Amino acid sequence: MEEAILDDRKKTTVVIVDDEPIIIMDLEEVLENLGYKVVGKALDGFEAIEICRSKKPDVVLMDVEMPVLDGFAAASCILEEALAETVIMVTAYNDKKFVDQAMEIGASGYLVKPINERSIMPCINVARARSKEIIHLKQEVKKTKELVEARKIIEKAKGLIMKKKNISENEAYEYIRLISKEKQISMQRVAEILLKGRRK
Repeated sequence: MEEAILDDRKKTTVVIVDDEPIIIMDLEEVLENLGYKVVGKALDGFEAIEICRSKKPDVVLMDVEMPVLDGFAAASCILEEALAETVIMVTAYNDKKFVDQAMEIGASGYLVKPINERSIMPCINVARARSKEIIHLKQEVKKTKELVEARKIIEKAKGLIMKKKNISENEAYEYIRLISKEKQISMQRVAEILLKGRRK
């Protein structure tokens, strides 16, 4: 069991973002001692976005207060563009305002400096589990939207066929289904083609 957990940590890639190089060095040491793989280090928000774009890490440890582009703005961009799976905000202040802002932008965790092995590992584990849950929910919502859209298109095509061929709704549905089966394409695609033909 312990070996499996360690193996999972070895596969977990991390990017560290902080405007203080000494903190980056300390965090890198803590993470590597725990078995995580540090794949990138950035001193500001812009650099963090570019590193995440090229490395696509599992986890980003993002300092809140940085010059040029702060951690919240960088984290928001990283999450919107899906450049990393999990973002954990890191700050010297245990302030509710910061925590609320972190949750608002979609960060999955919040760490208060100084960071040690005992605090970082549970935070990464919980944050990753939360991120996976959010990703799964987003995928489910997307699937549902796609199904609703497909149904709308099929309904339109059914209406067209019913009018054109003077047949019942069930017969129109069966007509689309048979073409779908014969041509080995989805019913939605058949419906789209039929509707395009009508517009010509």
